[in-house]
Amino acid sequence: MGAGLAAPGPSLSRYFAGDPTEVRLSVSAVVRSCPGAREILLMRRSDNGHWGLPGGYLEPGESVTQAAAREVREETGWRVEIGRLVGVYSDPARQVIEYPDQRRVQAVNLCFEALAREAGPVGTPGEVLGVGFFAVDALPEPFVPIHAIRVEDCFAGADAARVR
Repeated sequence: MGAGLAAPGPSLSRYFAGDPTEVRLSVSAVVRSCPGAREILLMRRSDNGHWGLPGGYLEPGESVTQAAAREVREETGWRVEIGRLVGVYSDPARQVIEYPDQRRVQAVNLCFEALAREAGPVGTPGEVLGVGFFAVDALPEPFVPIHAIRVEDCFAGADAARVR
């Protein structure tokens, strides 16, 4: 039951870039609609039109769980309850993103599982083309390629966080 199908803007972020120019700590969240659900909250990025997990970079003075909750709220409007750590993702072969301004950021990502609690307005409408819940076995395309492994790890049934 996704929403929003506007075309992406002219500037694109590119995944699987090489030769990073900086390293930054990022967070993301696999947000379930309710406990045990196999549908997750996704947002469609305005910078490249891909659907993916809400997330972003840690800001000074906040914890990683505060950052994850803030990013979900800003990008989807949903207030969430942050749960377990799904994994830590730092492999430079997968985690370097090239931005339109030519920065190549190796994002060290901490991905959390979360539960949707209360809907609200999107806080960063310029970054988002759509928001919706989607079945894990029917994710929309195009999908952010570096997020696919995080979704897979979340639903793999392991209790321990993955480190990749």
